[in-house]
Amino acid sequence: MGEDFRLGGWLVQPSLNSVCRKGTSCRLEPKVMEVLLCLTRRAGETVPKDELLKTVWPDTFVTDDGLVHSISELRRVFEDDAREPRFIQTIPKRGYRLVMPVEAVNGRAGSESAAPQTADSQARAVTGGRPVKVRLLWLVGTGVSLAALIGGAEIIGRRASSSDNAPSIHSLAVLPLQNLSADPAQEYFSDGLTDELITDLAQISSLKVISHTSTRRYKETKKTLPEIARELNVDGIVEGTVQRSGNRVQIDVQLIHGPADNHLWAQSYEREVSDLFALERDVAESIARQVRAEITGSSLAFAKTQKPVNEIALEAYLQGKSIVTHGEWSGNDNEKRKASIYFQKAIDADPDFELAYIGLAESHDNLFRGSADDALVRKRAAQKVLELDPNSAEAHVILGNLKWGNFEWAAAEEEYRKAAELDSNNVDTHDGLGILLAATGRVDDGLRECQIAQALDPTGEHLPPVLELKGEYDRATAMLLEMARNSPEDGMINYELYRTYAGAGKPKEAVDELEEALRKFGMADIATKVHESYAKSGHSAAMRAFARSWEDLQGKNLLFAPENLAAAYTAAGDTDRAFYWLNQAYEHREMVSHDWGLMILKVDPLLAPLHSDPRFNDLLRRVGLPQ
Repeated sequence: MGEDFRLGGWLVQPSLNSVCRKGTSCRLEPKVMEVLLCLTRRAGETVPKDELLKTVWPDTFVTDDGLVHSISELRRVFEDDAREPRFIQTIPKRGYRLVMPVEAVNGRAGSESAAPQTADSQARAVTGGRPVKVRLLWLVGTGVSLAALIGGAEIIGRRASSSDNAPSIHSLAVLPLQNLSADPAQEYFSDGLTDELITDLAQISSLKVISHTSTRRYKETKKTLPEIARELNVDGIVEGTVQRSGNRVQIDVQLIHGPADNHLWAQSYEREVSDLFALERDVAESIARQVRAEITGSSLAFAKTQKPVNEIALEAYLQGKSIVTHGEWSGNDNEKRKASIYFQKAIDADPDFELAYIGLAESHDNLFRGSADDALVRKRAAQKVLELDPNSAEAHVILGNLKWGNFEWAAAEEEYRKAAELDSNNVDTHDGLGILLAATGRVDDGLRECQIAQALDPTGEHLPPVLELKGEYDRATAMLLEMARNSPEDGMINYELYRTYAGAGKPKEAVDELEEALRKFGMADIATKVHESYAKSGHSAAMRAFARSWEDLQGKNLLFAPENLAAAYTAAGDTDRAFYWLNQAYEHREMVSHDWGLMILKVDPLLAPLHSDPRFNDLLRRVGLPQ
């Protein structure tokens, strides 16, 4: 079965299915020994579960349970802990890796790369033959804590590094970090850390970093890393785990060359929870070094000097962030109101907690029925963030949105451009600037910005709206249909398809998509009314039924969607009612949040039939756009 070898203080004798230490021998089941040998032959590399199953049980169907039993038995024998592995590390959703150095006894152990004699040769084994400069692996393998040697983050183990032969990484996706905490309710904690790590990496201007809105759908995916890399159009993928125990948190991360599923680097970090964001910045800087990206983001540098965060504030912030980022579309504002309470709690506990102010502004935006108070909260939050960090791109985006909604066109553009200078990877910056440019008649310039946003957030709906404004309906439709196939539960895609088909003059398709969107929004009764009206009296009747139903919702203070109502009444041929709602959008602009209002008035294709009416030019004059 192979030559004898050592793992730490243990002597492994494959021919005897035996593991010995200090004169005490323990016999392994033959299949358990075979699992160990498979890991030994590829020490330092991730061995996929499927490969282990096929190698150890080639002629027998065995479920994962048999493999899990073998790994558990090896950990018992070697006195290993899955939460703080010194021998065998679980790589979530992929397989296992032997991290303990392998030492030959009277010959070679496993393979040439798995029998290192020096720190350099050991490192070559871990990285598949690539030389590394880090010479700390023997300490890790013998269980010596590096925390005593390295200040700041307690770096538990570095198992690979980059080299001149490593593939170039120009784009990156961070997959949702897996929660390994004993409490499943801590999911918000791992979700929040994922989002913050993406935010940190996005500060690296030379690296394209995919938005969390595109990566979060891979949380429970069974897709392979090459498939994910292809879908997101990235070179590198970061994946890992989060484990929280008391006031300590450990993050294990690894960098993969996605197209080839080739492991490049892995490292473990541990710190106090109060130092969580500093830990995140350490992770981001380590990844930047691995991909040879130059860190120039001023906000990243600022964040590293942040004082420790109050743990009560951190808890509240992460819970609020989880609601805003991962909450389901519920057809009302209750979830965001709930999130705002958490963000305010965080601010009360730590009045200088910058991220809590950004979260507070987010929780008062994109509401179905906004108010002047919501706008004021967003403005004050952004101003406070700029007091704490004058280089916050997020704060400038918030102010840009507010100024645009108040028809301060030039001032809004200035805010967006400032945000773009500070953070070239901020999706909201390029999306907002792109639509603003298109709304003021610079459609091609807007298209370029939205293309950047789409590249950063491949599953988001950034490019289709400006294609619609540009009249490229076929291209917009093709993109949206592909998005709908990948995210069949997302009603907003169906709603955008409704608008695109309506602009293209395809009423039947438009009504079908509107009905589907309404059902996914939890408005099945309205969808039924639209369907029956279309079947009985055609497109105009269907649009009137839709508009009147949403007017009923507005009467109940559940939403304020004046542009959507104006577009529906325009399609229904009721010009007077369309202008009524456009005037409502002007007079109550502070209530507009989830709706376009008058922000795209000049180029909105659904309002094109109104252009010849003198009231339309009067509206353009009032909002400050050329006629």
